[in-house]
Amino acid sequence: MGWGKVLTTYNCYYEFKDLADVAITEVRLYDGQGTFAAQPWQLYAKASATDPQVLLATFTGEDYRQWVEVTLPEPVPARYLVLRTSGGFPTEMELYGSYRAAAPAVLFPKKEIKLAHTLGINSFVWEFVEDPEREKVSEPKLALMQAFTQYRDYLDWERIETAPGQYAFNPTVSGGWNYDLLYRRLQQEGKLILPCLKTLPPWFLEQNYPAAQRDAENVPAAYTANLLAPASYLLQARLAFQFAARYGHNTAVNPALLDGVLTGPVYPTAPEAGTRTRERGLGYISYIECDNERDKWWKGRKAYQTAREYAANLSAFYDGHKNTLGPGVGVKNADPTFQVVIGGTASAQTDYIRGIIDWCKEYRGYKADGTVDLCFDVINYHYYATDAQLSQGGTPTRGAAPELSGAAAVADAFVTIGREYNVDVWLTEAGYDVNPGSPLRAPVIGRKTPVQVQVDWILRTALLYARHGISRLFFYQTYNLNPASSTQFASSGLLDGVTHRRKPAADYLYQAQKLLGDFTYQETISTEPLVDRYERNGQSMYALVLPSETGRTASYILPTGRHGLAKVYTPRMGQDSMAVQVVSSSTGQLNLTVGETPIFVVPATGAVLAGSK
Repeated sequence: MGWGKVLTTYNCYYEFKDLADVAITEVRLYDGQGTFAAQPWQLYAKASATDPQVLLATFTGEDYRQWVEVTLPEPVPARYLVLRTSGGFPTEMELYGSYRAAAPAVLFPKKEIKLAHTLGINSFVWEFVEDPEREKVSEPKLALMQAFTQYRDYLDWERIETAPGQYAFNPTVSGGWNYDLLYRRLQQEGKLILPCLKTLPPWFLEQNYPAAQRDAENVPAAYTANLLAPASYLLQARLAFQFAARYGHNTAVNPALLDGVLTGPVYPTAPEAGTRTRERGLGYISYIECDNERDKWWKGRKAYQTAREYAANLSAFYDGHKNTLGPGVGVKNADPTFQVVIGGTASAQTDYIRGIIDWCKEYRGYKADGTVDLCFDVINYHYYATDAQLSQGGTPTRGAAPELSGAAAVADAFVTIGREYNVDVWLTEAGYDVNPGSPLRAPVIGRKTPVQVQVDWILRTALLYARHGISRLFFYQTYNLNPASSTQFASSGLLDGVTHRRKPAADYLYQAQKLLGDFTYQETISTEPLVDRYERNGQSMYALVLPSETGRTASYILPTGRHGLAKVYTPRMGQDSMAVQVVSSSTGQLNLTVGETPIFVVPATGAVLAGSK
């Protein structure tokens, strides 16, 4: 299990998902190296998510090179095993008893993904508005942002609630940002906005954390709070209610619950500065993300939540923990249609999501239709493709082509959970740096520079996640933090803050959006090269790319139908549209050279075609 855990003592949950009617009669534990009598390893069983834990065995490691056997007085039902440890483990474990095979989980159909839904970006409010005149959307800035179809808006708590219980939106007290103006305009542009409500305001830290432990990314609960109690997250859940009440679609919110929203002149002595208003049901936003990377192990215990702790947090945020925390608490109590997105996880492992779901089974129970009463509507994670096959972990030396990293397998695992519980899966951070010292860098490949490789890999990432069923994808991020820095994420920007133009990767996304955004992924008909078929209103489109990172090419024969005509589109850097070539074939087959830059083929006929190498 490794060293350096954030928690000195912790529980590991294991569900017998493929077995039913498990009953344990005996436990055998092999004793290897080490003793830990003061902090013993313990094994428990739970007959269901809601049943209490039953102790099966305690292990201290005080024997050596022998089996420790525990025979139970009667069979113990076990749907879950719970391993409690402070670092000590037996070398091997054997369980004896009875069981039967469980019926396979019924999965909901895989969702069809529009290519446009994989072309999002992480952004900030100041990237849309005039500076210093913040009461106006900047048309040049907005024109650049049109490269993307959707925005994950980093929204710091402090901007909305600068003082306890006092909320301001148009404009905010902190920074003077007019979110009504921005969100209304983006809605008019047909853009999806995902506000990611994150970080702690100074007043919260001063009230709830000792001076030496104050960090804006701490857990949104008091330093001494019980992190497994939903009530510990009451203040954040109240803020979530206020946000959803204003920007959601429910116009019948009780106005008495909005008393904390500031109204009146922004500056009494300067009427031209505008007037704050108290609004409800503006209908600009449909989604909200509950914080960001709550599994941030690198910041220590003060900023880390286990899956079960974050589930309690989510439950307060979602609906005031089933409406038990009082009025004006939780997103769903402001607008039942508002969708709550899990805060993107830094570790791209499904265990964290399963921990949230198990907590929901135990503390929220089941709905009348038998489904788990989840405290989220969308699963969300982060994945940066590297040669370490891990996201934000391991010791990567560079980025990796998306198809050659672990991205596809991880996506499949998350999508399987989504299909099990009939919820969408989003990926809200992915991307590559171009600084040669970054562990997320796009490398030089042949004659292609890191910028040119980043271009290919960004577009291929969008295609990969559409192929594997990720409902929405957001790249990180709009502008470079510092292109001269080798720190990861510092040089991953897709827009140029100096020239105020799109970078090549954004050119490709913009071109794909314009030409192919409304096409929906249908199937993959070849894997070497990759050939994906998309469709719109009966018209097929084919995306072709060679999934390598060596600069090689391959030939592929694509039937063009009885008309023998097709349009071949190739992305171009520095342009608004792809290059197009009309080709014909008397044999009804098109011989294509496919490389590491995706190309797109639209046959003259709408018939579905079969490919062959």
